[in-house]
Amino acid sequence: MAPSSNEAFKALADPTRREILRLLGKGEMTAGNLAERFDMTKPTMSHHFSVLKEADLLTSRREGQTIWYGLNTTVVQDLMAWAMDLIGGDAQRDGDHTTAKKPGSKS
Repeated sequence: MAPSSNEAFKALADPTRREILRLLGKGEMTAGNLAERFDMTKPTMSHHFSVLKEADLLTSRREGQTIWYGLNTTVVQDLMAWAMDLIGGDAQRDGDHTTAKKPGSKS
């Protein structure tokens, strides 16, 4: 079952999780490397990773004892497309066929 956009927005609501995603935008990092960037306990970091994974915003893979995290760009792109549609970005993709008339205009 695909995660809901509500889970993604819940995950993005926290500044720490947004910073984790920003760091992963530069490439994969280990859980340890990510944790070193934040002044919080391992259980707290684990919780942040869990929320991001539940929202399908993270990919993860294990190499021995090391967990590597990456950004799930497909889900991020879907969220960005949704946000663009919300603010009217779909009008540009549709060749601007949905341009609204200004009040009082004759055309």
